[in-house]
Amino acid sequence: EGSLRKSDHNYTLAKVQRKTPSLPEGLLWRELRAKAGGMKFRRQHPVGRFVLDFYCAAAKCGFEVDGIAHDMGDRAERDAARDEFIARQGIRVVRIPASEVLADPIGIAEAMVRMCRGIVAGQV
Repeated sequence: EGSLRKSDHNYTLAKVQRKTPSLPEGLLWRELRAKAGGMKFRRQHPVGRFVLDFYCAAAKCGFEVDGIAHDMGDRAERDAARDEFIARQGIRVVRIPASEVLADPIGIAEAMVRMCRGIVAGQV
């Protein structure tokens, strides 16, 4: 199992991933930076041995943009184990299909902001 200690490997990985985002992640980050409505998001945020695509610390909510690879092989089981570990750290994980981000990055970003606001306000 992972720990919450800072891992040089994960911090290096997160830094590299911030510099080379996938298309859906890049589109979503552009929208979140422009329209976060007071909510602050981080991208490629390390949690133990894992790295979340997006994280809102105020809401303790992480978002994962899942491409088609997440539907293949044992990836679903690995994602479930990963989400379980992250949940034990007190972080809610929301998975968003990359196809939905590509179809409507503005709408997805707005939904993420609304969700985080709701969590902070105790409504979700």
